[in-house]
Amino acid sequence: MKTTQTSQGNKSFSYFAGKVKDRVEYFYLCKGSTLGGEVSAEGTTEETLLDPCLTQDTMIKRVAIVGAGVSGLTSIKCCLEEGLEPTCFERSADIGGLWQFTEYVEEGRASIYKSLVTNSSKEMSCFSDFPFPEDFPNFVPHSQFLEYLKMYAYKFNLLKCIQFKTIVCNVKKRPDFSTSGQWEVTTEHEGKQESAIFDAVMVCTGYLTNPLLPLDTLPGINTFKGQYFHSREYKHLDLFKDKRVLVVGMGNSGTDIAVEASHVAKKVFLSTTRGSWLINRVFDHGYPWDMVFTSRFKSILRNSLPTSVVIWLIGKKANSWFDHANYGLVPEKRTFLREPILNDELPGCIITGKVLIKPKVEKVKENSVIFKNTPEEEPIDIIVLATGYTFAFPFLDESIVKVENNQASLYKYVFPAHLEKPTLAVIGLIKPLGSLACTSEVQARWATRVIKGLNKLPSPETMREDINTRKANKGTGFGLHFSLVLQTDRAVYIDELLSFLNAKPNLLSLLLKDPLLAFKVFFGPLTPYQYRLTGPGKWDGARNAILTQWDRTIKATKTRVVQEPPDTFSYLLKVFSFLALLVAVFLIL
Repeated sequence: MKTTQTSQGNKSFSYFAGKVKDRVEYFYLCKGSTLGGEVSAEGTTEETLLDPCLTQDTMIKRVAIVGAGVSGLTSIKCCLEEGLEPTCFERSADIGGLWQFTEYVEEGRASIYKSLVTNSSKEMSCFSDFPFPEDFPNFVPHSQFLEYLKMYAYKFNLLKCIQFKTIVCNVKKRPDFSTSGQWEVTTEHEGKQESAIFDAVMVCTGYLTNPLLPLDTLPGINTFKGQYFHSREYKHLDLFKDKRVLVVGMGNSGTDIAVEASHVAKKVFLSTTRGSWLINRVFDHGYPWDMVFTSRFKSILRNSLPTSVVIWLIGKKANSWFDHANYGLVPEKRTFLREPILNDELPGCIITGKVLIKPKVEKVKENSVIFKNTPEEEPIDIIVLATGYTFAFPFLDESIVKVENNQASLYKYVFPAHLEKPTLAVIGLIKPLGSLACTSEVQARWATRVIKGLNKLPSPETMREDINTRKANKGTGFGLHFSLVLQTDRAVYIDELLSFLNAKPNLLSLLLKDPLLAFKVFFGPLTPYQYRLTGPGKWDGARNAILTQWDRTIKATKTRVVQEPPDTFSYLLKVFSFLALLVAVFLIL
């Protein structure tokens, strides 16, 4: 790379380059006579001219963001809000990450099937200062979720910061990392490698890219003459037509695929070793499940009860829809909570014989399988392995972030505890009970303020202690206790991060200033808008968004206006109650 020196006196100097067609735009801007620079792939001379009046703390910090999915986009926005200079590297040609559907599987990218619909409702899964359009359905198909992400990107002008079709090959510490906290990031675009220096890195690659294929748990699978593949490769139901299908693994994807296959397959088996509670998207009174299930009041109530009682109550609620024991779905271990499955059709498929629930596969033969405690062989043509994912960071050395037992040692799921400078953050490596979007957003808000130096992390010893406690996953004996370390109670976790930001709503103060809003915040759905009521990043539209959240929810379903007859009984009850209150007041006086 050619080394140049630029001096413009006291004038501002700016460099801008853009590829409008691919929306690959980036810029570097600095005041005075300085120009931040790059390092070539061969490691040639670094182009960095520093003005004597500028220090590392006063210069605009450059942040590399890996991935332009949900977590990457909100990380870009948070960087811009804090006055940082983000450059996002996206390996594909578009934004969206997981929600970008393709007809083929791409290496290093999450993959989804054509019929995918969100498991979190739009009011609970939006970014905290950007509600979904009110005419979007409450649970949106992947295409509309991608449309929403594009609206978000254009609204906040995020595309200018993204370099598409660019793979991050390596991220390593600079030799002076202990004092500068800087990173050298090597990327590849159209076969050409380049390196650049960044003050911080935000990793937003998710955990759904590396399929887990536990073939050793399926004895004889190598002799199977039919077709078998991971659920990541599934796109359309056509390949199941008139076939005998076995789906191994009862997560959300496995259940969706089994139900979908039942529409065209000759026979469908769903094999599960542990079982699971099943929840309908349509919850009490026809409202979205998460808007009913997740509130501050219910979170406090759940966390004050013993874990065994909480799990019993969740099971009781699930069984109010149908008896899980009669359908072979009851979870085997109930000392902790395995994330419930969201599916509206499975009970109907089971009761009509379209899907048969089976135990663990004991042996696979050339054209059939044998299930545990079931001596009969079942002819099978296709086996779908919905067995989950592992994750890794191939561009990071293990000394930076080590992954073992499908978990990483990160403080609050974000920061490595051992780095001399807190300039690397992992965003979105968490499985909250609910939407990931608003969780990643709060992580990014906290991370950018730490990177900028506005928030401080505790001592390495304190962080390691917190990490070890989470990895032990012993539980407190109260509230929700999940089976996996990455799973967490979203309400408790986000409030913890908000307290670091000084952005957690103060309910007592809110009650005195705005009783109606306080009531909605405490008893109503814990929608993301609550995270913008106060503190850094406060959004003026948050109050109105909270007060109108049910209007947007109902508008999406009430597409036919009906004339409801007047409820005379309720009206008379209110009148008599009011009169009784007046009489009581009169007698007291």
